[in-house]
Amino acid sequence: MFSRTLLRTINPLRISVRAQSSNALSKAALPFTYSPSGPSAVKYTTQHEWLAAHADGTAFLGITKYASDALGDATYVELPEKETQLEAGEAYGSVESVKSASEVYQPVAGEIIEANDKLESQPQLINSDPLGEGWIARIKIAEPDSLETQEGLLTLEQYERSLKEDE
Repeated sequence: MFSRTLLRTINPLRISVRAQSSNALSKAALPFTYSPSGPSAVKYTTQHEWLAAHADGTAFLGITKYASDALGDATYVELPEKETQLEAGEAYGSVESVKSASEVYQPVAGEIIEANDKLESQPQLINSDPLGEGWIARIKIAEPDSLETQEGLLTLEQYERSLKEDE
């Protein structure tokens, strides 16, 4: 997991503190706790979406902290309909904010099996916990074994590196 080491001097004593990436999956929320051992894979896209895949062939989808911050305060989240079949790259919903609106794209092919209904009444979860309680949808992945080789899916380290390259 990507983290930065911050050094802070207190008197002559040096203390090293590891700070977790703000784009890492929240370990206390459903996308992580759905499986007892956590997700089998967490992937990101250059469009600032994340996917947390589990051993049962399902995955939670959402947007990254970077995307959430760029959008500003969410006012409405368009949720996908259950049983919708989508290919990788197809829009499955959108997030509207005080600044703009943005579509959210399916990172892998699959079927929508659940939408996060909390977002209908609490769209601000996209801002307060985009990688946890602010998940948007849960899907049945069409080809779960292809996650490691599918083009366009990044590890957290690769995603963080792409953000730095875009600066």
